[in-house]
Amino acid sequence: MAARGMKRHADAVDGLLLLNKPPGMSSNRALQMVRRLLNARKAGHTGSLDPAATGMLPLCFGEATKVCGYLLDADKSYRVTARLGSKTDTGDGDGNEIETAEVPPLNADDWNTILQGFCGESTQIPPMYSALKKDGKRLYELARKGETVDREPRSIRIDEIQLLELAGTRLVFRVSCSKGTYIRVLVEDIARRAGTVAHTARLHRESVSDFASDSMLEMSALEALAEEGTDALRAKLLPADVALGRMPEVSVSAEDAIRFCGGQSVPGISEGQQGLARVYEVKSRFLGVGELAEDGQVAPRRVFLTQEQTP
Repeated sequence: MAARGMKRHADAVDGLLLLNKPPGMSSNRALQMVRRLLNARKAGHTGSLDPAATGMLPLCFGEATKVCGYLLDADKSYRVTARLGSKTDTGDGDGNEIETAEVPPLNADDWNTILQGFCGESTQIPPMYSALKKDGKRLYELARKGETVDREPRSIRIDEIQLLELAGTRLVFRVSCSKGTYIRVLVEDIARRAGTVAHTARLHRESVSDFASDSMLEMSALEALAEEGTDALRAKLLPADVALGRMPEVSVSAEDAIRFCGGQSVPGISEGQQGLARVYEVKSRFLGVGELAEDGQVAPRRVFLTQEQTP
């Protein structure tokens, strides 16, 4: 046992894990809990969820932290439960009610028409209760002091909205959207168009990019695995390249793999694509992300060197 005050030695752990974040926990706290269970040296998450929200939170460890930026840009889908007729200062159930309104007697077809009107590209003003910064301060810090500042509208895209349930003041729908979409603001905008107010009562993120909801692991399951030993838990980690499935695949020779990892452009075996691509050594060992040029050369943009790849 380590003496009190001594730092625990962390391991170089590489891989990605899809956590079903429990309610009442910040994304960073969830990350740190799993990091300790894995005894991982380096960790990061891709796209925060509000503490009250649940659902998919991709956690990246070691070399896999290099895919965080790509997942931050990924599309996402949510199951949303809105409470109609009640608006809160935070936009969710954790806030204080600041306004009430009658809920118009609309049927499912009426609500579906309203929902479909939000599909496509539009702009959205971020809420005051958000982690965005203004003059170096988080907006939620200003909001807690009762301050309100101007926020620049942001471009968002709603790909699909599906009405799931309508019962009294309860409206449930599934939405697929672009990065940067604030669901709390979307709920308020939907209610406004219907002639009432609302807040987000429950929010569950079902998917990030191509990761399906059945790939998520519960925190309780991870804790149970950790009791069997770190190897049992680490066996659940996914390789980093599964997060890049939408990129085309390029192979390079064994000799060129060494040059690519050393920062040099090399000829890629591809089908004439251009742009970012997953690069492998003869379709086996994942090397990293490269950028394909028109002449077939592939330049390294992110090189991945896991423990298994390091001599």
